[in-house]
Amino acid sequence: MIQIGVIGGHRATRRQEAWAERLGAFIAKLPAILVCGGLGGIMAAAAKGAKKAGGLTVGILPGDDKTSANPHISLAIPTGIGLARNIMIVRSADMIFAIGGGPGTLSEIAYAMQLEVPVIGIDTWDVGRWILKAATPAEAESIATSVLKARNG
Repeated sequence: MIQIGVIGGHRATRRQEAWAERLGAFIAKLPAILVCGGLGGIMAAAAKGAKKAGGLTVGILPGDDKTSANPHISLAIPTGIGLARNIMIVRSADMIFAIGGGPGTLSEIAYAMQLEVPVIGIDTWDVGRWILKAATPAEAESIATSVLKARNG
Protein backbone atom coordinates (compact mmCIF):
# COMPACT_ATOMS: atom_id res chain seq x y z
CA MET A 1 0.00 0.00 0.00
CA ILE A 2 1.13 3.55 -0.68
CA GLN A 3 2.42 5.51 2.32
CA ILE A 4 2.22 9.29 2.24
CA GLY A 5 3.95 11.50 4.76
CA VAL A 6 2.54 14.74 6.09
CA ILE A 7 5.04 17.10 7.65
CA GLY A 8 4.65 20.53 9.18
CA GLY A 9 4.90 22.44 12.37
CA HIS A 10 3.44 21.60 15.73
CA ARG A 11 2.32 25.24 15.65
CA ALA A 12 0.14 26.05 12.65
CA THR A 13 -2.47 28.53 11.54
CA ARG A 14 -6.12 27.51 11.37
CA ARG A 15 -5.90 27.66 7.58
CA GLN A 16 -2.88 25.34 7.53
CA GLU A 17 -4.62 22.90 9.88
CA ALA A 18 -7.74 22.92 7.67
CA TRP A 19 -5.55 22.18 4.64
CA ALA A 20 -3.81 19.35 6.51
CA GLU A 21 -7.14 17.85 7.56
CA ARG A 22 -8.38 17.92 3.96
CA LEU A 23 -5.17 16.31 2.67
CA GLY A 24 -5.39 13.66 5.39
CA ALA A 25 -8.85 12.72 4.11
CA PHE A 26 -7.50 12.68 0.55
CA ILE A 27 -4.74 10.27 1.60
CA ALA A 28 -7.23 7.92 3.26
CA LYS A 29 -9.50 7.90 0.20
CA LEU A 30 -6.69 7.01 -2.25
CA PRO A 31 -6.36 4.64 -0.28
CA ALA A 32 -2.96 5.20 1.32
CA ILE A 33 -1.48 5.11 4.80
CA LEU A 34 -0.73 8.46 6.40
CA VAL A 35 2.68 8.69 8.09
CA CYS A 36 3.57 11.65 10.29
CA GLY A 37 5.40 12.63 13.45
CA GLY A 38 2.36 11.79 15.54
CA LEU A 39 2.18 14.92 17.66
CA GLY A 40 0.14 18.15 17.37
CA GLY A 41 -0.45 20.92 14.84
CA ILE A 42 -0.22 19.80 11.21
CA MET A 43 0.38 16.20 12.27
CA ALA A 44 -2.80 16.02 14.36
CA ALA A 45 -4.90 17.82 11.76
CA ALA A 46 -3.82 15.50 8.94
CA ALA A 47 -4.32 12.41 11.09
CA LYS A 48 -7.77 13.68 12.09
CA GLY A 49 -8.78 14.04 8.44
CA ALA A 50 -7.47 10.60 7.53
CA LYS A 51 -9.07 8.92 10.54
CA LYS A 52 -12.46 10.55 9.84
CA ALA A 53 -12.24 9.23 6.28
CA GLY A 54 -11.57 5.69 7.56
CA GLY A 55 -7.82 5.71 6.95
CA LEU A 56 -4.87 4.24 8.80
CA THR A 57 -2.54 6.72 10.50
CA VAL A 58 0.98 6.06 11.73
CA GLY A 59 2.81 8.38 14.12
CA ILE A 60 6.59 8.06 14.38
CA LEU A 61 7.16 9.71 17.74
CA PRO A 62 10.33 11.43 18.92
CA GLY A 63 9.99 10.18 22.48
CA ASP A 64 9.62 6.81 24.12
CA ASP A 65 6.00 7.14 25.28
CA LYS A 66 3.37 5.98 22.80
CA THR A 67 0.67 7.77 24.80
CA SER A 68 2.15 11.10 23.67
CA ALA A 69 0.64 10.53 20.20
CA ASN A 70 -2.32 12.66 19.19
CA PRO A 71 -5.71 10.90 19.51
CA HIS A 72 -6.02 10.39 15.74
CA ILE A 73 -3.02 8.07 15.44
CA SER A 74 -3.90 4.42 14.74
CA LEU A 75 -0.38 3.10 15.27
CA ALA A 76 2.09 4.98 17.47
CA ILE A 77 5.77 4.12 17.09
CA PRO A 78 7.80 5.54 19.99
CA THR A 79 11.42 5.88 18.88
CA GLY A 80 13.16 7.59 21.79
CA ILE A 81 15.52 9.25 19.28
CA GLY A 82 14.17 12.80 19.26
CA LEU A 83 14.44 14.76 16.03
CA ALA A 84 16.43 11.95 14.43
CA ARG A 85 13.03 10.33 13.86
CA ASN A 86 12.54 12.80 10.98
CA ILE A 87 14.56 10.58 8.66
CA MET A 88 12.26 7.66 9.53
CA ILE A 89 9.19 9.64 8.53
CA VAL A 90 10.71 10.51 5.17
CA ARG A 91 12.15 7.03 4.56
CA SER A 92 8.69 5.55 5.23
CA ALA A 93 6.95 7.73 2.65
CA ASP A 94 6.44 7.33 -1.08
CA MET A 95 5.58 11.03 -1.25
CA ILE A 96 5.26 13.90 1.22
CA PHE A 97 2.96 16.84 1.78
CA ALA A 98 4.72 19.73 3.57
CA ILE A 99 2.44 22.32 5.12
CA GLY A 100 3.93 25.32 6.91
CA GLY A 101 6.54 24.30 9.44
CA GLY A 102 9.80 25.36 10.99
CA PRO A 103 13.34 23.99 11.07
CA GLY A 104 12.17 20.41 11.74
CA THR A 105 10.05 20.51 8.60
CA LEU A 106 12.99 21.92 6.67
CA SER A 107 15.15 19.00 7.85
CA GLU A 108 12.51 16.56 6.60
CA ILE A 109 12.39 18.35 3.24
CA ALA A 110 16.19 18.08 3.04
CA TYR A 111 16.04 14.34 3.75
CA ALA A 112 13.37 13.97 1.07
CA MET A 113 15.58 15.81 -1.41
CA GLN A 114 18.49 13.48 -0.67
CA LEU A 115 16.31 10.36 -0.86
CA GLU A 116 14.44 11.59 -3.95
CA VAL A 117 11.06 11.43 -2.23
CA PRO A 118 8.71 13.91 -3.96
CA VAL A 119 7.56 16.79 -1.76
CA ILE A 120 4.42 18.79 -2.45
CA GLY A 121 4.55 22.01 -0.48
CA ILE A 122 1.79 24.37 0.58
CA ASP A 123 2.77 27.54 2.43
CA THR A 124 6.11 26.02 3.41
CA TRP A 125 9.82 26.48 2.83
CA ASP A 126 10.94 27.67 -0.60
CA VAL A 127 13.74 25.36 -1.70
CA GLY A 128 13.43 26.03 -5.41
CA ARG A 129 13.22 23.13 -7.82
CA TRP A 130 13.26 20.55 -5.02
CA ILE A 131 9.65 21.07 -4.06
CA LEU A 132 6.42 20.90 -6.04
CA LYS A 133 4.51 23.99 -4.97
CA ALA A 134 0.75 24.11 -4.58
CA ALA A 135 -1.36 27.13 -3.69
CA THR A 136 -4.37 25.15 -2.48
CA PRO A 137 -5.21 21.67 -1.23
CA ALA A 138 -7.04 20.98 -4.50
CA GLU A 139 -3.89 21.80 -6.44
CA ALA A 140 -1.82 19.64 -4.06
CA GLU A 141 -4.23 16.73 -4.62
CA SER A 142 -3.92 17.14 -8.39
CA ILE A 143 -0.12 17.20 -8.22
CA ALA A 144 -0.13 14.16 -5.91
CA THR A 145 -2.34 12.21 -8.28
CA SER A 146 0.06 12.98 -11.15
CA VAL A 147 3.12 12.05 -9.09
CA LEU A 148 1.59 8.75 -8.00
CA LYS A 149 0.57 7.89 -11.57
CA ALA A 150 4.08 8.66 -12.83
CA ARG A 151 5.71 6.57 -10.09
CA ASN A 152 3.35 3.61 -10.30
CA GLY A 153 2.75 3.54 -14.03
